[in-house]
Amino acid sequence: MEGRPAVDDAALGREALAVLEANWTGSSTIPAPGLYPHQWSWDSAFVAIGLARHLPDRSRTELLSLLDGQWATGMLPHIVFHTPEAYFPGPAVWRSQDIEAAPSNVLTSGLTAPPLHALAVWWVWKHTGDDTFVRQAFGALRAQHDYLARERDLGGGGLAAIVHPWESGMDDSPAWDEPLSALPEIRYGYRNVELDERHPDSDHDRYVWLALRYRNAGYRAEYLRDDHPFAVEDPMFNGIWLASCHALAELAPVAGEDPAPHVERAERIRSALIERLWNDGFYARDVRSGRLIPLCTVGGFGPLLDPGLPSAQVTALVEVLESARFMGATGYPVPSCEIRAAQFDRTRYWRGPSWVNTNWLLRRAAAVHDLGSLGQLLTSGTLRLVRQAGFRECFDPFDGSGRGCRDFSWSAALTLDLLADTVEE
Repeated sequence: MEGRPAVDDAALGREALAVLEANWTGSSTIPAPGLYPHQWSWDSAFVAIGLARHLPDRSRTELLSLLDGQWATGMLPHIVFHTPEAYFPGPAVWRSQDIEAAPSNVLTSGLTAPPLHALAVWWVWKHTGDDTFVRQAFGALRAQHDYLARERDLGGGGLAAIVHPWESGMDDSPAWDEPLSALPEIRYGYRNVELDERHPDSDHDRYVWLALRYRNAGYRAEYLRDDHPFAVEDPMFNGIWLASCHALAELAPVAGEDPAPHVERAERIRSALIERLWNDGFYARDVRSGRLIPLCTVGGFGPLLDPGLPSAQVTALVEVLESARFMGATGYPVPSCEIRAAQFDRTRYWRGPSWVNTNWLLRRAAAVHDLGSLGQLLTSGTLRLVRQAGFRECFDPFDGSGRGCRDFSWSAALTLDLLADTVEE
C-alpha cells in the first residue's frame, strides 16, 4: 500500500510499518515492489537503521542476510539476489558464480555500495545493547573496510574510488557526467519502459558497458588499478566510510578487538578528503584525469558525517547547504544538485529531486556537530514530504510531489526513525 498523508505521527508510523511489512521477503526487504525485487546493500542499511527501535530482530536479520553475500575479498556487493525474480542487470550479467571469491550459496552483483553498514550495526547496537549481534557482524565489517583500503585506493591518496556510478548509490548524479563523457559512445539498445524517466540518454548503456568490462576482467584488483576507465573519489562515499570507521572503533571493544586501527583509518580518510577533494567545498575527483569535478551536489556534504571535520569546513558546508544554492531556495530539503547548476533537473533521479536517505544522512551530520536548528529543519521538511506525497522514492524539492517508485522502503524506514526522534525530543 502507498503511504497516505497522515493526520498524526502514530498513523504515519503505522503506514510506514505496513509498507515495510509488504516489502519483507522473510530474510530481507526489497526497496520497492516491481522494479526492485532483490536486496540492495545501501537500502538494507537504511532499513535496518529505521527499524532498530521498532523491530530490532528484523534489523539484525536484514544486515546479516546482506553480509551472507560478502565475497572472500571483503567486498560487500551492491545487490544480493535471494529470489529468481527478473531484473536487469541480473545474475546472468554479473556471473558471480564463476568467481572463486564470491559466495557459493547466493548470487550477487560484482560492484559494491557506500559502506554504511558499520554505522547501521552501531545504530542497532546503540538502541538494543545487543553485544552478540556486534560480535556476529564485526569480522565482516572489518573485512569490508580492509577491502576498500586495499583494493579501492586507486588514486593512492587514501580515499576509496568508486568504479561505477551504481557504486555511489546516487546512480544518475551529474557528478559522473564528465568521467562518463570520456568513455566511448555505446549503444546496446537496452530499453525498459519503467526506466525511461531515469535514463533518457545513452548513460545507461555506458553503465552496462562498464559493468561488463569489469566482469570480463574477472573483477580483478589489478584491472581496476591499471585499466578500468572510470574511477572517482566521491565525497559522500568516503564521508560514509569515515563515519563507519568511527562506528567500528566504538564497536571494537564489544567484539573484543582493538579500536585503534579504525580511529587511525578515520584520521587518514579525513586528511585525504581535505587534501584531495576540498576546494571551498568538497567535490568528486576524477582519478583518471586527476581533476576535481566542478559541480556541487548533495554528495559534497557527505564529509559532514565526520565528527572530527575541522570547524572551518563545517561552517563553509553548512553555509552552502542553507543558502539559495540548496535549501534556501526550495520548499523541501535537500535538492540532490545545486539548483543554479546547468545540470539541475527537478524531474530526473539524483539530478535535482530530494531523497529521504540523504536528508537523513545530513540530519545525522547535524546531530554530530550539534547543529540543532539545521537538524530540526531537515526533520520537519522530510516529514512534510512523506505526509504530503507518501513513501515515494524521491520528491520534487520545490512542490514536494512524489517521483519514482511508490512504497519505497528506505523512505518508510527512515520516517520511522525521524518519528522516534521527535517523540524522544
